[in-house]
Amino acid sequence: MRSLVLLPLVPFVLLATLVATGWGPVHDADRWVTAWANQAALTHPALTTTTTWLTNLFQPNVFRLAAAILVLWLLRRGDRRTALWVTVTMVAGGLLGALLKLVFTRARPELADPVSWAAGWAFPSGHALNAVLGVAVFITIFPRLWALWLIPIITAITRVILGVHWTSDVLAGLLLGVAVILTTKNLFFRTPVQGPAPTTQAMRPS
Repeated sequence: MRSLVLLPLVPFVLLATLVATGWGPVHDADRWVTAWANQAALTHPALTTTTTWLTNLFQPNVFRLAAAILVLWLLRRGDRRTALWVTVTMVAGGLLGALLKLVFTRARPELADPVSWAAGWAFPSGHALNAVLGVAVFITIFPRLWALWLIPIITAITRVILGVHWTSDVLAGLLLGVAVILTTKNLFFRTPVQGPAPTTQAMRPS
């Protein structure tokens, strides 16, 4: 499990380094995708409406609320360790994302004709990060919900189409989210989970 953490962490660190140092190809790609997405959003109002609806539906507070409900459900079933894991994962991941925004202080895209607006710094994307965290805790406990993995991808795409994040921002958010999940699972579930809830069997390391 420890080695698996490096799979998303290494590309995240590499991407963060390239963004921080202003590496040309990354910034050029970001600008090209953002310009293309902005033109698509301006040309197709229905696309803008749909992405706005989706980005609001999958905002971080939605996943935090869902995770809080999940924690209460786990506590009622007597699975305190899993409940604590969900809590730590959501809180630590959210705080880490907020801290990194302050470290990188990357500005959001500035467009001549924007279709949306967002406050704060851009890197990494909080929407993408929290979508991964929220979806992952549910899929870990309920493996049959694996199709939920589409949600973080959709969320990331909406942020780029609306012009409130660069592509590298959302990629970083996705990678960081996976790294946080793998790290906390390694810390909490080094030994098999003991609890009455059969759904927690998915938490046992393979």
